[in-house]
Amino acid sequence: MNDSQKYIIRVQLIADIVVIAVTYFLAWLLRFRTSIFGVPVRTLSLDYYLRALLFIVPLFLVLYLAMHLYADFRSMRRRNEAVGIAIANTIGLLIVIVGLFVVKQIHFSRGMLVIFYFMNMILDFAVRLALRSSFEKLMKKGYGSRNLILVGYSRSAEELIDRIIRFPEWGYRIVGILDDNAEPGTEYRKVKVIGKIKDLSGYLKENKVEEVDITLPLDQYSRLEKIVAKCEKSGVHTKFIPDYYNIISTRPFTEDLWGLPAINIRYVPLSNSFNAIVKRIGDIIGSALLIALFSPVMLVAVIGVKLSSPGPLIFRQIRVGLHNKEFEMYKFRSMRVQSEKEEKKAWTVKNDSRVTKFGKIIRKTSIDELPQFFNVLKGDMSLVGPRPERPYFVEKFKEEIPRYMVKHQVRPGITGWAQVNGLRGDTSIQKRIEYDLYYIENWSVSFDLRILFLTVFKGFVNKNAY
Repeated sequence: MNDSQKYIIRVQLIADIVVIAVTYFLAWLLRFRTSIFGVPVRTLSLDYYLRALLFIVPLFLVLYLAMHLYADFRSMRRRNEAVGIAIANTIGLLIVIVGLFVVKQIHFSRGMLVIFYFMNMILDFAVRLALRSSFEKLMKKGYGSRNLILVGYSRSAEELIDRIIRFPEWGYRIVGILDDNAEPGTEYRKVKVIGKIKDLSGYLKENKVEEVDITLPLDQYSRLEKIVAKCEKSGVHTKFIPDYYNIISTRPFTEDLWGLPAINIRYVPLSNSFNAIVKRIGDIIGSALLIALFSPVMLVAVIGVKLSSPGPLIFRQIRVGLHNKEFEMYKFRSMRVQSEKEEKKAWTVKNDSRVTKFGKIIRKTSIDELPQFFNVLKGDMSLVGPRPERPYFVEKFKEEIPRYMVKHQVRPGITGWAQVNGLRGDTSIQKRIEYDLYYIENWSVSFDLRILFLTVFKGFVNKNAY
């Protein structure tokens, strides 16, 4: 950790202390000096409430630390910071309330604590956003920048240089690259090769370098151990940027196999049993409620399908779901009845003659998808997830699109991250997979709720449906 990072953490720490104290006092004023939250009835003195801060402030700081809220802001997303603040404040509130119960203090206002809880979360996040913005502006101007040297010229080195140039607020200054294959003076985006890898120890000794990023190409990984040893001997902070970044997720995780670290190629939160159970319970409750809510619409759809053309009301189609298992997906029939061979291999195109007049309406508004709530109840699908595809296209795409089959590590969904971003119907499969992978690797209950919320406002009408 360099001096600038220590300074940033100290500023954040002081800001948190001030915010906790200020919002606590404001909560006291709102509860006992106004009638906004009911008639104030105070049995304890202000001095008593203020003494409680001697316990509350350290408690909340410890919880913030546990939520990694003092990590390098360059590696922390705003959303994760907001979630961390919310979790820390919730746990803190519960601990304080339980503590009051244990010491049998019945006169301490729980209502004031709830007011403090909401005010502290909101103000703390706002202050942190303002601090982050200020730090980023200073970093862009070069204040507190870190001198960084790259060891190895590779794809990962170029990708890292691209990102550092793109995000000057990270505060990195690349002094050069050490590599044995590229000639000294070789340049990529004004970053030059300044020497050989054997020069690393001498360079670190003679120059001020806060960080070494090892960006060796794959064929030189046998040298990794010696390079790491040199870096650690010099006491410099070291990172390893793998040259196989394109085949692993951005959030890989390790397992300890009795002292042997195993790197999982992809982090899938839903492979965790607890997460999977939580999502399944949500699917069952949600699909049951939605079936009841949309039953009048489905009744109208049944009548419309029946009158539009002869054939079954429900169109059943084989799709590929969780763990590559096939299942029957339900839709209201929107096309004339066709042969199985014709249906298997043909995508719907613009002005498709097979689509009925009523079918165009229910496809455009996604009403034809409503029977899939029953797929969710059965466990074949989820409310939110990557859209399932037909076996024929799965076989085709898995050979053409890298990482396509990763989507089958979770249940397919009625709606998804790709769909609410406009990737429905006749759109790029490659782009859809990128969004699906992001969802799979970043799943959370809040992310599902966000997608469902967006679906209500922009996911029903499908401009790419024919």
